[in-house]
Amino acid sequence: MSERTTPAGRTWQGPSPQQRLAILRRARSVALVGASDNPARASYFVATYLLSSSSYTVYLVNPRIDEVLGQPVYDRLADLPETPDVVVAFRRHEDLPSVLDDAVAVGAGTLWLQLGLWHEGVARDAEAAGLSLVMDRCIKIEHARFAGGLHLAGFDTGVIDSHRARRSEAL
Repeated sequence: MSERTTPAGRTWQGPSPQQRLAILRRARSVALVGASDNPARASYFVATYLLSSSSYTVYLVNPRIDEVLGQPVYDRLADLPETPDVVVAFRRHEDLPSVLDDAVAVGAGTLWLQLGLWHEGVARDAEAAGLSLVMDRCIKIEHARFAGGLHLAGFDTGVIDSHRARRSEAL
């Protein structure tokens, strides 16, 4: 039986923007579980952003690959050289309870489920274990939003302008 619910059927209430900002400010290290070496995957884009635009120590976790973006990739959270403050899950819905179990076992403070990931059972169990939890939000988008670097497309263009570029100018 699946714990997945429709957006209208969600019962868990996530942290407010101020609470998400506090989580990001407290964090010193972030582990991306389900990191990918495929540039088309969200985890690759998030890793690229966090490595280049944040002060976090970023750990990549995936037992099937050895390196991404010149960074070593660990088989599991327990193999990391330190306890990550935030564990970000890029895994399938059915894998989320085991990601939670691993995060609890290593003593992480926050479990962050990326965009599209929502699991009421994980929410209940994470809170019971004393973890902060964020679901269905992208850590890259949240970090960039709070750092003032978010553009409509999800990145900082470096251009300060009150007008949108015409389609021909944008290409």
